[in-house]
Amino acid sequence: MLGTTSLLVAATVAAKTSYVLAQSTTTPTSNSTLLTNLKVISQYWGQISPYRDNDDRYFGVQDVGLPHGCQVEQVHSLQRHAQRFPTSAFDDGLNDENFAAKVMNFTSAHPASKFAGPLAFLNSYQYIMGEGYLTNVGAVTEFNAGASFWNRYGRTLYNATLGQLQYNASYTNGTARPKPVLRTTSQSRIQNSQISWALGFFGPSFYQTSQPSLSSFGNGSLFDVVIIPEGGTENNSLASYDSCYEDVLQSIDLGDLDLFFGYVPLYIGAATKRMNQYAPTGFTFNNNDTYAMQSICAYENGYIGQSDFCNLFTEAEWQGFEQTLDIEYYYDYSFGSPTGRAQGVGYQQELLARLTNQYITSSNSSVNSTLDNNAAQFPLGRPFYADFSHDDIIISVLTSMSIDYFREHPDLTQFPPDPNRHFILSHLTPFGGRLITEVIGCNSADPVAQHDHATQYYPMEYGYNPANATNKFIRMRLNNGIVPLNTIRTGECEGRTDGLCALPSFLKSQYEAEKLANYQFACFANYTIIKPTNGNDYDGTINNSTGGVIFSPGEITAEYLDSL
Repeated sequence: MLGTTSLLVAATVAAKTSYVLAQSTTTPTSNSTLLTNLKVISQYWGQISPYRDNDDRYFGVQDVGLPHGCQVEQVHSLQRHAQRFPTSAFDDGLNDENFAAKVMNFTSAHPASKFAGPLAFLNSYQYIMGEGYLTNVGAVTEFNAGASFWNRYGRTLYNATLGQLQYNASYTNGTARPKPVLRTTSQSRIQNSQISWALGFFGPSFYQTSQPSLSSFGNGSLFDVVIIPEGGTENNSLASYDSCYEDVLQSIDLGDLDLFFGYVPLYIGAATKRMNQYAPTGFTFNNNDTYAMQSICAYENGYIGQSDFCNLFTEAEWQGFEQTLDIEYYYDYSFGSPTGRAQGVGYQQELLARLTNQYITSSNSSVNSTLDNNAAQFPLGRPFYADFSHDDIIISVLTSMSIDYFREHPDLTQFPPDPNRHFILSHLTPFGGRLITEVIGCNSADPVAQHDHATQYYPMEYGYNPANATNKFIRMRLNNGIVPLNTIRTGECEGRTDGLCALPSFLKSQYEAEKLANYQFACFANYTIIKPTNGNDYDGTINNSTGGVIFSPGEITAEYLDSL
């Protein structure tokens, strides 16, 4: 996410970290060979990695085919925005901008002093990036996501005709279908992601009969859009930090500080020393600068597709870079955060409402019930749903759902990190990442698992018949990888090897899981974490008996946040 809420505490972070990253207490021993293969490098960029499908079996589910007599009947997609410019948060764009300004100020003041060797490009370097909004590369990522969604799901959900490339707003008899409703927040990069995704799914730029004006796309006849405000204190399940005030206050004391005070100095010292070999007299790289160079590499690739910063680090140093981001997100938005569950419970509740064909008429979470209590903005019984959101929301939804496969905290002291760990952001929430919930109809209450995937060419293939597919199952995919629902805490989804969970069992597990969020207390109680960098796992929630916390009278209010 790293968005507007970070502004409230950016100054505090800058004050706390401006000297800490500059002091390296450890010079790690690692392979000194610099990594230059961008395809490998870009796998270590955490949540700012380019999108790649996970293998179906990546999360440990081995039987990845649909059982005979089964078919996907409904799909819910929680889609992250794609490549953007860095934000104004200190650990993101602000540190990058500070480094770029430091270089440009030096080269302007000392034109005769030159960086040498692989850093010679800094002698004429200019920082050319904007701040926070979707890039053109990001638009392409989202367009591909929309087209891929049609190919995987739309064809069978809508019984496509031969050669059909995109959604058709009419039934075969010419009558109009109910229009799909796409939901987005009001933030620019989220809305533009929704637009680009829609161009891919609805396909007006590749109709068989060309339509140069894209008139069918622009006249509102294909789909409706619900825009949920973001940036204030309103309820928004797709930007839940807005209405969870303790998220704003506590997240900076957990993942961010673990990153700044702990892991960066642990892994980056050798790289900083190496950069200083090529620095002119009077210029000294510190760990802030070296960390910024890794970040800028990723962001420049997400903008112009290349960067001279990318060939300056070893593979172990890139692994360390990703580990800092894993640490940040685990302790800010996942089981390591006392508001981790609370930030995801809103979308979780909306998913459950859609699965049970119920409107939400009142809210005890980030759900905006004025939008979710009617057919126009929260339609029921549709073949698919597409909601456009942020990376941290996906992480928090997995947490709120109690999928314990992902409850494996990043090691705060291990370098290089374990490559087989479960919580790796480049596989969880890369740019354009998506959490897909499939509703699957089967003709058996206990269908036989299929080891291998088979291509679904048409809806009635492989023994499926909607008339007798009365047994409903849930399967989830995270960037294509099948999520191991058998690791849901409460145990209702155990027993299958293919990631399927019977719908009644799934619903029961989630009604239990959502209780653990303790939303009102986690988001509004007045508490302070005593030792924020101790790597504590809060199981994503907090109550008045949680250890290591000081509780004070009263509640955190919007007015209090404004006063900061």
